[in-house]
Amino acid sequence: MRCVYVVSHAQSLHHVERRVGGWYDTGLTELGRSQAEKTAMFLASEVDGDAVVFSSDLKRASETAEIIAGRLGASVQLNDGLREMNYGLAGGKSLEWGDEHIVPQPLDGDRMNHRIFDGAESKLELAERVNSALSSILTASVENIVVVTHGFASTFVVMAWMRIPVEYLGYVNLPSKPGCVSKLVEDDFFGNRGVKYLCRTDHL
Repeated sequence: MRCVYVVSHAQSLHHVERRVGGWYDTGLTELGRSQAEKTAMFLASEVDGDAVVFSSDLKRASETAEIIAGRLGASVQLNDGLREMNYGLAGGKSLEWGDEHIVPQPLDGDRMNHRIFDGAESKLELAERVNSALSSILTASVENIVVVTHGFASTFVVMAWMRIPVEYLGYVNLPSKPGCVSKLVEDDFFGNRGVKYLCRTDHL
C-alpha cells in the first residue's frame, strides 16, 4: 500500500511576528524546531520501510523537511510547486494590514479566479501548480512519501491526491495546523485512494 504523509511546516517566525506568510520567506522558531522534531519522531514510528521526502523550497518548510529527513535517513528534494499561495502585495505585511486590504471571495460566482490581494495567486493557479508538483512526486518508485508543504496549500495536495478536478475546489479548505500530519493511502489491488487521517497533532 502506497502512503503519502502530508506535513504542514512547523511554527515559523512570521507566525510570532503576526505577518502574512505566503511567499514571504522566514525560518522556524525555537518552538517550530521542537515541533518538527516531534513530527519527525512520529513519522519514524509510522513509516514502514524506506521513504522519500519532498518539500516546498521556502525556509520554514525546507527546515521542517530536513529535520524529518534526518530522522528517516532520507534526503530532501525541493519542489517550488509545493509553496504556499502567493499573497502578492500582502506577503510580509502585518496581519492587521492584511485584514484592512483583503478582498473577500464572493459567496457565489468565480471563486477559483479571484485574487484576495493585489498580485496574489488565484486558487486556480495554486491548485494547478500543486497538481503538477504532486504528479511529478508520485513518479517516485517508493511506497512511503513525505510531502512538507504549507497550511492552505496542504488542502490542494489532498485534493490532488483524490483527483478532484480543480474546477470543484472553489469552496474547499481543510484543517491545518503547524506540524500536523495527514496520511493518504492507495490500495495495491484497486488503486483506490483515501485519507487515513487528517491534520493529526497528538504527537505535538
